Order: sequence, then structure tokens, then C-alpha cells
Amino acid sequence: MNEEQKMKAAVEIMKAVASAIKDLGSIPSGHLYAQLMGRMSLDSYEKMLGALQRMGIVSIDGNHLVTYIGK
Repeated sequence: MNEEQKMKAAVEIMKAVASAIKDLGSIPSGHLYAQLMGRMSLDSYEKMLGALQRMGIVSIDGNHLVTYIGK
């Protein structure tokens, strides 16, 4: 898989995760990662959540609750 394909795959994964969070409204981060752990590393998961947070799509509170805030 070349770099462009990897980037496209990463964007699609982020879109799918954001959509799932939107459908749920909010979810504990650990519960979300438990569903994804066979598909991505913890480091990749944390980077993805950080990116979604910086884009203003989700917020993460002090109790690690991931909430869809949309944009």
C-alpha cells in the first residue's frame, strides 16, 4: 500500500469513527478503543482522537468521555 492509499484509508477510518460517535452521542474512550483494538494500535487510536478533537468534531472530558460536538 503506497502513502496515498494509507492516507485515504486513515481518513475513511476517521470518518467511520466520527460517524459512530455521532450516532452514540458520547462514549467512554476505553469502550470505543475496545471495539477498535484489533484494528489499530493504542498510539494510532490516540492520534486519531486527538485529530478529531483538534478539528472540533469531538470533545474529550477529564473522565475520558468522548462526545460528538460536530462541525
